[in-house]
Amino acid sequence: MGNTVRELYDAQQQSPWLDYIRRDMLLDGGLRRYIDDDGIRGVTANPTIFEKAISAGSDYDEQIAELLRDGVASSELFEPLAVRDITLAADLLRPVYEASGGGDGFVSIEVSPEKAFQTRETIDEAKRWWALIGRPNLMVKIPATEEGLPAIEECIAAGVNINVTLIFSLEFYKRVMDAYIRGIERRAAAGQDVSACSSVASFFVSRVDTSTDKLIEAKIATANDAEAAKLRGLLGKVAVANAKLAYRLFTDTFGGARFAPLRAAGARPQRPLWASTGTKNSAYSDTLYISELIGPETVNTMPPQTIDAFRDHGVVRRTIDAGYDDAVAVMRDLSAAGISIDAVTDQLQAEGVEAFAKSFVGINATIEKKASEIKQRASAA
Repeated sequence: MGNTVRELYDAQQQSPWLDYIRRDMLLDGGLRRYIDDDGIRGVTANPTIFEKAISAGSDYDEQIAELLRDGVASSELFEPLAVRDITLAADLLRPVYEASGGGDGFVSIEVSPEKAFQTRETIDEAKRWWALIGRPNLMVKIPATEEGLPAIEECIAAGVNINVTLIFSLEFYKRVMDAYIRGIERRAAAGQDVSACSSVASFFVSRVDTSTDKLIEAKIATANDAEAAKLRGLLGKVAVANAKLAYRLFTDTFGGARFAPLRAAGARPQRPLWASTGTKNSAYSDTLYISELIGPETVNTMPPQTIDAFRDHGVVRRTIDAGYDDAVAVMRDLSAAGISIDAVTDQLQAEGVEAFAKSFVGINATIEKKASEIKQRASAA
């Protein structure tokens, strides 16, 4: 019996990535099994994932104790912990990177969200991570903000692989693709290898339904029967529709005249990466944001429970460009109901950057607590 997660790539050229990292799975063969059995072709991580990993159990205690003995301050512990995890994951995925000719096998680390509104600082930190980890299959995450756009261009021009994160808006997505292409054009103009740089654009999915469903439910509460029935038809449909429209923008942009000479020279399109694909509403299918967004030259990064669900009962068929007219109709009906998708996505982007910034505060607090506990145990020994 086939593995449907593996079939995403084998049958539809969509790369399944794992949206999770933890030290034990890097050391006990867990990630290796994901790669070998499920065909996982990349890993994404963020401060929230790291915080949960470090706070759960004792996976990181030995390294924290070692760093403390070396005189590293508690406030400076996150970086070496993250570097080790990302390096281990990158090395495990290096065969995928090599076999794909540098097209897959990436691991992502995020610049501090506190720098999301500072272009120069974002560029400097992205380049610092790139040099510090020193793996060609690293991707540095840069949030999709106004200040992040020139940082994306500059890093791509410098040959740093970039994962543009926290994209919700179609209009902003256009600008992200433009920033990537400008960076590649600069490499071409400078006579540099345009095939040596990769990027993905992380387009967030489930959170769009979470937000729009609340607004739709509020409209239903005051609507007449006919209006309420039409509004109910929009529940759980907006996120997929938004992503399908994004995919059309992707195919138009990277299949168009501007990118054609760059592709001919070996440049890779900046693949859309479907992020936030774990289903948050139990009324919806637990594979909704996988099953409806399958297509070539895309990535879907999934938490472990979503991978398990898709492996168990997922169906692999090309869906990303099916029902495009229906997706247009969903967005039209949403607007007719007085709900602005632009207002929703703008708010989600702002909340996303704020949440990641809070996660950095949270992870430092978690590490400080861990360090204090380890110091106390060492003193009592």
